[in-house]
Amino acid sequence: MNLFPALHKRYSEEQYSASEAQRIAQEIAFGPIVFQVSRLMVKFGIFELLSNHREGLTIEEIGNEKKLSKYAIQVLLESSLSIGTVLTSNDRYTLSKIGWFLLNDDMARVNMNFNHDVNYLGLFNLEESLLNEKPEGLKVFGEWPTIYEGLSQLPEEVQKSWFDFDHFYSDNSFPQALDIVFRNKPRTLLDVGGNTGRWATKCVEYDIDVNVTIMDLPQQLELMKKHIDGLEGANRIHGYGCNLLNKDVPFPKGFDVIWMSQFLDCFSETEVTSILTRAAESMTNSSFLYIMETFWNRQKFETAAYCLTQTSLYFTAMANGNSKMYHSDDMERCVKDAGLEVVEIHDGLGLGHSIMICKRI
Repeated sequence: MNLFPALHKRYSEEQYSASEAQRIAQEIAFGPIVFQVSRLMVKFGIFELLSNHREGLTIEEIGNEKKLSKYAIQVLLESSLSIGTVLTSNDRYTLSKIGWFLLNDDMARVNMNFNHDVNYLGLFNLEESLLNEKPEGLKVFGEWPTIYEGLSQLPEEVQKSWFDFDHFYSDNSFPQALDIVFRNKPRTLLDVGGNTGRWATKCVEYDIDVNVTIMDLPQQLELMKKHIDGLEGANRIHGYGCNLLNKDVPFPKGFDVIWMSQFLDCFSETEVTSILTRAAESMTNSSFLYIMETFWNRQKFETAAYCLTQTSLYFTAMANGNSKMYHSDDMERCVKDAGLEVVEIHDGLGLGHSIMICKRI
C-alpha cells in the first residue's frame, strides 16, 4: 500500500505494549462517554476556567463559578481525570495538554461539533448502513436518499456544524490552490459540486476576467445564490443545475478548467468513474481537470490520516452510504478508467489537501 512515511511507520508495526493496548481497548469501549464528557467540559466552560487558573481549582471553586452541582462537577472531573484531559494535585484540578487542545485547537472544535451535531445519533445505525450501503443514519433528520438533498432542510445547528466542517478544511487550501489553477490564466471554469459558491467567489476575486459556472443540485444553487448576493464579481458566477448521480447527465462543454474540490469523496468508485468519464467527454486537449481531495495516504502527519479515515464513516452512515475519503491510488485508477491521466500532483496544501491535475489521454 502506498503510504507517506509518517503513516507507514505507524501502520506497519505494533506501537504499544500489552498494558497500553489493553487501556486503549477500554478507551474505545467507553468512547461515546469519553466524547460526551469532553464535549461538555468545553461547553460548560470548565476547561476554559481551568486554563485561566493555572494554579488549579477545587471542586467547590469550580462549582461556584459554573453554578453546577457538586455531583455534576465531580463526575465530570473524575471522568476527565481518567481520560487525561485534567490533572490533580492536593485536591486541585488543572488543565492537561490534551484538555488544552480540545479547548484551543480549531480543528478539534470543528470536528467535535460536526460529530455531535451531524453524526452522533445516526452512527447508531452504522451497522445497518454498512450492510445496506445506504445512509441509514440520515433518517434521524429526514427521509432523503442522501444528505445533500436534505442539507437545506437540516436543523440550523446541524447545518452550521456541517458547513463549518466543510469550509474549515477547504478554506485553508484555497490560497495555494488558486495559484496552481490560475497559473495558465483560464477564462472559464466549471466548479463541479460548488455548494455555496465559496470557491467561485475566491476565483472571481483572484482574476477579474474569469467566469465561473457552478454545477450542482438545483437546491444547492439556491443556497449559493443567497450566499453570493451582493458580493463583488457575483455577476460572473453562474449556475448549472443537475443531478450528477444520473449517469445520462452530460457535462457542459467549452470550459478551460473543470474544478472538483472535496467533491468526489461524496461518491462511490463506480459513480466517480462515471462522473469523470462525462467530464472527460466535455474536455478538449487543451483543458485541465483539477481534483482537490484530502487523500488519507498522502498526509504528512498521522493525526490527519486518523481524522480522514474516521470521517469516511460519516459518508457511510449519514451522507450517501457508499463513499469515503479516498486513497490516492483508488482515485488515480478511476481517473485512468475515465480516459484521463494524472499529469501532476501537488501535496501539502492547507491542512492536508492534494491536487491532481488531469488531462485527456
